[in-house]
Amino acid sequence: MIWRLVRREIEARFRGSFLGVFWAIIVPLIMLAVYSLVFGGIFQSRWAGAENGARIDGFAFPMILFVGLITFGILSDPLNRAPGLVMENVSYVKKVVFPLEILPLVALISGLVTALISFAVFLFVFLVAYGAPPATIILLPIVLLPFMLFILGGVYFLASLGVFLRDLKHVMPPITTAMLFLSPVFYSPDALPERYRWLLYANPATSAVVGAREVVFSAQLPNILVWGMSLILSLFIATAGAFWFMRTKKAFADVI
Repeated sequence: MIWRLVRREIEARFRGSFLGVFWAIIVPLIMLAVYSLVFGGIFQSRWAGAENGARIDGFAFPMILFVGLITFGILSDPLNRAPGLVMENVSYVKKVVFPLEILPLVALISGLVTALISFAVFLFVFLVAYGAPPATIILLPIVLLPFMLFILGGVYFLASLGVFLRDLKHVMPPITTAMLFLSPVFYSPDALPERYRWLLYANPATSAVVGAREVVFSAQLPNILVWGMSLILSLFIATAGAFWFMRTKKAFADVI
C-alpha cells in the first residue's frame, strides 16, 4: 500500500505533461547547469574553508552545492507538506480500515525517490567530470539514516498538529527556508563566524549535509560516536512522533 501511494504521488506530479516522468531527470540536469553558470561562471564561486579537516575545494562549487541541496531537499519537501498531509487525504480519515499512520512514510519515501533521481543525475555528471567517486560513497544511506528518522518523526508531529492548527502549513515554508540558509549548503561550516556557529550545529540538516559531502568528495568515514548519538536521538524523535500521531489520530475525524 505504501509503495502504491508513493507511485501515485510521483506519477501525479507529471501527469498530463508531454515528457512525463522524464522531467524528474531533466529538471536536476537543468538546475545543475544553472548552478554551474551562475556560481561557477558568473560569480566564480570557490569553496571556502574545510570540513572536519578534509578539503573538498578541488571540486567545482556547483557540484558541492548540488549535493547539499539534494540532501536538504529530503527534509524540506516532507516537512513543508506535513501540516496539510492529513487534510489532503480527508477521504481516508473516516475509513477505519485505512492506516493513516502510513501517510508520513509515504511523504518521506516520495521525497527520497526524488532525491535519488537527482543524485543519479549528479553521479552521472561526477563520473564524466572526475571519474569514479571514492568507495565511501556507498556509506551515504547509512550516513543519512539518522537524518531520515528525524524527518519521519517531524512529519508525524507536523501532520498531526496540522489538523488542529491549520496555519501551520503557512509557517513551515519560512522555517525550512531559514533552515536552508542556516545549514552549510552554500558555504562550509568553517566560513561562518564563530559567534553564529551554534545556530549552524543546532540545525539537524547540518550533520547530514556535512556527512554527505565527506563520503562523496573527501573519502572520509563518518564519526561513529557522533553518528551513533544522532541515531539514538533520531530514533527517539521518530518513536515519539509516531506515538503522538497514533494518540491524536482518533480526533481527526471529529475536527475535520
